[in-house]
Amino acid sequence: MPRIAILGLHLEANAFAPTTRREDFVEACLEAGPCITALARAPSSHLPAELPGFYAAMDTSGDWTPVPILIASAPPGGPIEQPLFHDFLETIRTGLAAALPLDGVYLCSHGASSAIGDEDSDGTIAAMIRAIVGPDVPIVVTHDLHCNVSERLVASIDGFIGYRTNPHVDMAERGAEAAALLRRILAGEKFSVAFIRLPMTPPTVTLLTDSGPYADLIRDAEAAMATGEVANASVTGGFVYSDLPKCGICVTVTARDVAAARSVARRLAQRAWRERERHTRTLLSLAEATALALRAGSGEHPPICLADAGDNPGGGGRGNTAWLLQALHEAGALGVVLGVFVDPALAAEAHAAGVGALLAPAVFNRVPDEFGLRFAAPARVMALSDGRGTGRRGTCAGRDFSLGPSALLRLEGSGLQVVVGSLRRQLYEPRMLEIFGIDIAAARCLVVKSRGHFRAGFDEFFDPARIFEVDVPGLTSPVLANFRFRRLPRPVWPLDPETVWNG
Repeated sequence: MPRIAILGLHLEANAFAPTTRREDFVEACLEAGPCITALARAPSSHLPAELPGFYAAMDTSGDWTPVPILIASAPPGGPIEQPLFHDFLETIRTGLAAALPLDGVYLCSHGASSAIGDEDSDGTIAAMIRAIVGPDVPIVVTHDLHCNVSERLVASIDGFIGYRTNPHVDMAERGAEAAALLRRILAGEKFSVAFIRLPMTPPTVTLLTDSGPYADLIRDAEAAMATGEVANASVTGGFVYSDLPKCGICVTVTARDVAAARSVARRLAQRAWRERERHTRTLLSLAEATALALRAGSGEHPPICLADAGDNPGGGGRGNTAWLLQALHEAGALGVVLGVFVDPALAAEAHAAGVGALLAPAVFNRVPDEFGLRFAAPARVMALSDGRGTGRRGTCAGRDFSLGPSALLRLEGSGLQVVVGSLRRQLYEPRMLEIFGIDIAAARCLVVKSRGHFRAGFDEFFDPARIFEVDVPGLTSPVLANFRFRRLPRPVWPLDPETVWNG
């Protein structure tokens, strides 16, 4: 019965966002020891979805002994406070040392984390694991496709598996794939990992996998895997808002033959670079979005979904910019539902007032930041909730979520409905609206504070032709020229069109 250590750190670190604290992990997922196993085998939980997939695959493929150490997951935000990261390292170090001897390690991490004093926190964890378990114990890693891969991480591991869907709906499958690869290594197979980073950081809205340039790269990687040439080929898009030297599209290939791994990695990297100009996306201006919402509200246009991708809590946005909210309200657009507007003070005020109360006015974003816009309007409290639920579709299917104490407000005059939450969560799951009694199918215009994961959750209401991304300010704006990058290696495409790569 092989003893397999299980640990991971999930954080997508946005260098422009406020620091990530212990409370952010506690409110999302901070678990240690045997309870991880119980949660991974439960019908639903708040664990990263790779873990139930890994456990199920290991359980069905033979006897084993899970040795869970630490799973820390927080919503995307700024780099981790350094003392907290040290605490995580110490928990991992002592847990692994006490668990020896081990037969394998599953490192389940997002891959785009950083700490205030450590730009390569994921590499630090992988290197520490290797130092503790020794050179012969296999380490298999899963990462989000928005990860930033470092040379140090690659040098420390035996297998790398990145997500292949965006919106992310394949996490359980990737966990199962990690289990299968680990079983192969335990049976005696040896693998090498080849790695190429490109000087290319396309906007995240171009990294969808249903169609487009990134989808074509993923299909190429899957074709290489289907031939048996390699065990895994991962093309990860990176997370440019981390503003780190290791940002950029990466190709990481795991194969029994190192020459095959290098060949496939180079072929995929060359295609990515050759087709870089395809990574473009036209955004609607605020005026265009408002006009389209008016047409949808009047019935002149089918119902639409507007994505406030610039203020996506799923990428480190605060979820509290009011540009679209104010524009649609003042224009009198009909049938508008907006969620989730993150404003703990306003949610608390609604709970104190009670259902049916009139907030005169309701103040949104009362302390504006650099992207902020203070907006106030009379609003009726229509429903209250603790914000808890279990997802039913897409990225959140079968997973527990929490918006914190939340309220549904209806703005007087326009009738615009706003779901106000206390925790930074992107709107990517219909249940986040349905718990308030909202009939999504009846909405003429749905405004989501999300970059792309909502597409998998709301596809039953909106096909891609009726989804529009809007160019409004925020910490996750797809317009990369809006940011003052300090650590991103330059030149890099598309910020520097003259960038050259001779791969």
